[in-house]
Amino acid sequence: MSKSGQLRVSRTDTIPVPNEYILALQGEYAPWSYDEQRAPRFRGRWREDAFAAGPETPLDLEIGTGNGLHFAHHAIQHPGRCVLGLELKYKPLIQSIRRCRRAGQDNARMARYNAYLLPELFAEGELDDVFIFFPDPWEKSRQHKHRLIQDEFLEKLFKIQRPGSRLIFKTDSPGYFDWALERFLRGPYKVTAYTHDLHKSVHATSNFVTQFESIFIRQGLSIGWACLERGREPECPDDSERDFDFASGTRNRCVRWRGYALGLREDSVSLRDRHWER
Repeated sequence: MSKSGQLRVSRTDTIPVPNEYILALQGEYAPWSYDEQRAPRFRGRWREDAFAAGPETPLDLEIGTGNGLHFAHHAIQHPGRCVLGLELKYKPLIQSIRRCRRAGQDNARMARYNAYLLPELFAEGELDDVFIFFPDPWEKSRQHKHRLIQDEFLEKLFKIQRPGSRLIFKTDSPGYFDWALERFLRGPYKVTAYTHDLHKSVHATSNFVTQFESIFIRQGLSIGWACLERGREPECPDDSERDFDFASGTRNRCVRWRGYALGLREDSVSLRDRHWER
């Protein structure tokens, strides 16, 4: 049975003594944050019903907002986009929406739901950009089945994103990054860029540093980062490695990854031979 078939979201209304964050979810911040019973009702109509926006307005999702620093930053920097955050824990959910409301942003909403169950929240092609920053790495081998980045998860996420949208991923765990990268490369997305050390790469200047990220940087940890595009798979005419001359001047290669044709941009990092089957 799939992981999604085993999971359900615990109900807020069964908690006998609600804490201050649950009360805020049900009260003060109820117009902009939705519990596990309200959130699925917006499926297919998040823009129109939750944001009162037009059907062509971009709708971005951050899975696991933490205390909401990046979530609020993204909403502030992109007032013309609908920005939705997903959290299971009540405290970070309220921290995130509170940060946006205090900044005067009306383009942000929060939902309490499990990320493994995204098809219950979104119709096919409903989402634009998706951000997954520092998910639980589940480091022990027996825990890997709990990691968010799985083949099945990526297939589901791909279907609910619009063509041309992006998936941005960050982690401080080298093991999890290699695990995720392997699945990114063999999955439905096009990996447009990645680095095993974000803050020593060309992507550092455009990166927003989250609270967790600042802690990891002070600890001397490298941040793995990947940018994926939800588009059609490029095709190679044969199984050989090909060089492509793009207008940007960045060297791209079309390589065969376990039967999948992939266009991969090499920016500031070198490819690790063990990732490739030539």
